[in-house]
Amino acid sequence: MLKNKIVFMFMTLILGWMAIVTPVSAAPSGDPVSLLQYIANNMISGLKNNKATLKTKPSIVYNLAYKYVVPYASLNEMSKRVLPPRIWNAASNEQRRQFEELFTKTVIRTYASALTNYEDQTIKFFPVRGGAGNTVEVQSQIISSQNQPISVTYRLVRTGSGWRLFDMSVEGVSMLGSFRAQFADILSQGDMNTLLNRLSGHNSR
Repeated sequence: MLKNKIVFMFMTLILGWMAIVTPVSAAPSGDPVSLLQYIANNMISGLKNNKATLKTKPSIVYNLAYKYVVPYASLNEMSKRVLPPRIWNAASNEQRRQFEELFTKTVIRTYASALTNYEDQTIKFFPVRGGAGNTVEVQSQIISSQNQPISVTYRLVRTGSGWRLFDMSVEGVSMLGSFRAQFADILSQGDMNTLLNRLSGHNSR
């Protein structure tokens, strides 16, 4: 179900984060770039401390992601944007809750599977231009000695708790867009319950 494109996206996200190593004491909610760096600092610290067992104990990566990434992602925004409006609007509160939970697990599993591919990549963030309104894009480049720079764009939304990540694009290809296409294919063969069952089955493997 999960395409190589999605795995590559999350690999570049993590590889970019791994370039930032200075610890920060608290999440800076007012600046989107600083927030991304805060997440990176904590993730890389946890990954380095457990580097010897990451491949044999994926639960370590899952736990790190749930601790340092999930709290700073807008799960509701991600869930709402990845589904067709008619499906989201027709879903019950319980179906939305289940989807948000299952989709988060799917994202984390994909995200974690890319961590063993790190080589020598570093990241360069660019200053945010404009930024008026409730959404902002943070441009960056993944730099490697073996490949051409890769453009990565992070999309964040302003919430009552500060900026929260809801999407990213690698060379113009959106993570949510890729998931959206996969989910649309499943929904064309059934309904919301069909999608929930498929996600549940995938996550249990």
